[in-house]
Amino acid sequence: MLNRLTAHGRSVPNLVVARRVVEKMVSAAQRYAEDETGEAMVGLIVPGTRTNGVPTLYVLDTISPDESAVRQMHTFQQGDDRQDELIWWLQENWRVCRERRQTPSGAPLGAKWDVPLRYLGDWHKQPGYMIQPSGGDLMTAIHWIEDADNAMEFLLAPIVTLDHDATTAVMETAVNFVMMPQGDGFNARIDFWYIDQRSRVFLPVVPAVYPNDQLPSLPDYPWHLVQEDRFLTEMAQLAGEKLFTSLVLWDANGEPPLEVCFLTARMGADRVLLIVTPSNYPKSAPSARVAPFAALDADKDPYQLFEQVWSQSESVADPPDWVWSDDKYLVDYIRAIEGALGLETPVEGEAAPAQEEVPDELGQS
Repeated sequence: MLNRLTAHGRSVPNLVVARRVVEKMVSAAQRYAEDETGEAMVGLIVPGTRTNGVPTLYVLDTISPDESAVRQMHTFQQGDDRQDELIWWLQENWRVCRERRQTPSGAPLGAKWDVPLRYLGDWHKQPGYMIQPSGGDLMTAIHWIEDADNAMEFLLAPIVTLDHDATTAVMETAVNFVMMPQGDGFNARIDFWYIDQRSRVFLPVVPAVYPNDQLPSLPDYPWHLVQEDRFLTEMAQLAGEKLFTSLVLWDANGEPPLEVCFLTARMGADRVLLIVTPSNYPKSAPSARVAPFAALDADKDPYQLFEQVWSQSESVADPPDWVWSDDKYLVDYIRAIEGALGLETPVEGEAAPAQEEVPDELGQS
């Protein structure tokens, strides 16, 4: 439990927020100026080894929901699958970075940052100058931290409000908010609030905004989550080819970030293909590996299945006449690789395995 005492005798942690996070908050709030909106926050909880036992929350990113979020004047609802998958992407990359002892940018990872990346809470914009969480916000937060399935003993809950007059007044005491210029002569105000299982009320927590280069960076989001139309088209084409397809995030080249990888197989073929796409695909080209065909159990954990096949695979060179461009698709690449390798085609009239959905593991956080 985080245990720094406030003036009210309750406990709050230290709080550090990356400047990129507050800038993203203001930008998102302005985009939906007439309605409520909000996003999920991720970061690190660093034990208070050097801060008199007081842990510090480091907020490193804020993740928007997709367009299915409900944004109205006095209502906001988020928490879609895409948001969960982005959190999972960031957590998996951070886990691998800790194993490699390097940040996503390739810099050495100091011992201070060797802690898991976690969901920290949600911020949301409120109408007018409502700088405190509402009664409904309090009930939602209590329900969340009391739910054992969430495994969260606390929540960070910043409130964003817009159109405050600029001020040059010097604060004599620490405050729980920051002011950020909106670019139109007014300021956005971000008030930071904290709640845990012990307090059961929202407590003000004083933020320190750090330059981005003083905090660990996180990887860019992967193509399959930011280019939804492209991803759906790719999956439809693979299904149209009657290919068994499983998607996993994998450390394919030993360098951050992770790759988005596909295990593909045709019924009747003597080998299977592993297609590796960089996170910035289709700007960067895919690559391929080939492995002996083995019985593929669609009910098996997709990561265990992929690891089994990967361990038996070898790299495949692109065909001599193959040139990648971003107007081509994975199905084009697979056909070219199959032709170059002389892979057996499906037996006439034999059914292919059912197309597998993107595994649920990608939605965990």
